Amino acid sequence: MNRKTKIYLGDSKKVLKDFESNSIDLIFTSPPYADSRKNTYGGIHPDKYVEWFLPFSNELLRVLKPTGTFVLNIKEKVVEGERHTYVIDLIHEMKKQGWLWTEEFIWHKKNSYPGKWPNRFRDSWERLLQFNKAKQFNMFQEEVMVPVGDWAKSRLKNLSKTDKKRDNAKNGSGFGKNVSNWLGRDLVYPTNVLHLATECNNKEHSAAFPDELPEWFIKLFTKEGDFVLDPFMGSGTTVNVANKMGRVGFGIEIVKEYYKLAEGQLSQNIFVDEPKVKYGKTKTGRRKKIR
Repeated sequence: MNRKTKIYLGDSKKVLKDFESNSIDLIFTSPPYADSRKNTYGGIHPDKYVEWFLPFSNELLRVLKPTGTFVLNIKEKVVEGERHTYVIDLIHEMKKQGWLWTEEFIWHKKNSYPGKWPNRFRDSWERLLQFNKAKQFNMFQEEVMVPVGDWAKSRLKNLSKTDKKRDNAKNGSGFGKNVSNWLGRDLVYPTNVLHLATECNNKEHSAAFPDELPEWFIKLFTKEGDFVLDPFMGSGTTVNVANKMGRVGFGIEIVKEYYKLAEGQLSQNIFVDEPKVKYGKTKTGRRKKIR
């Protein structure tokens, strides 16, 4: 594999065919959601979304290393008053392809847009689905540890006899805890809920996410020098963050306007390929909405 960050203009299904099998350490991406970004990506009907996405995931399965991870940022939408099942359907079909659905993370968007609907509240979270090829994969949990919190100062000050041994839950669930295990800890492992605002440096893309989102997963699943791929690159957030973190970033984008945005953000050492292929009609008018 090329050891330098590189971006491509084109259709991921076609561009990925030139990537070596078992070569990528982390795939982090947010593809067009069903019926979203119609002005730029044409929109995919929810009923057709799984069929549309599976050729991409098949190529991603091929290029991911056995020790690598695929993180898919996606969210189902409301269709005629109820949530569509295309995300759940996609998970089932990807499992048939050979993917392991290992974990699900939640991105809690702390400053989600306000709104009013007759039968639901505003969306303030999105899914981050973790897929793997094997049960044993690279994961560097110590890189994302968080402060233990002020609660420990008072709670651990005077421990009882019960606190110093495993105390099983009284409801018979089988769960238990040993409070004394928290003694002397400054850092602890995080939960699978990420609390991040939606603001980002780039306001030129219709669905940009904050740098902190890919950064967290790059820390968790890769080390310096590893290969990070975003097959739906957009304006290049994932590739740019990976590059800054000492990883080798690869990005693929079909809309030339967004590709140029990514090109402008990346360092002067990037090498660029421009195969002229498209998914379909791709209007590139600027949009203001940031999810």
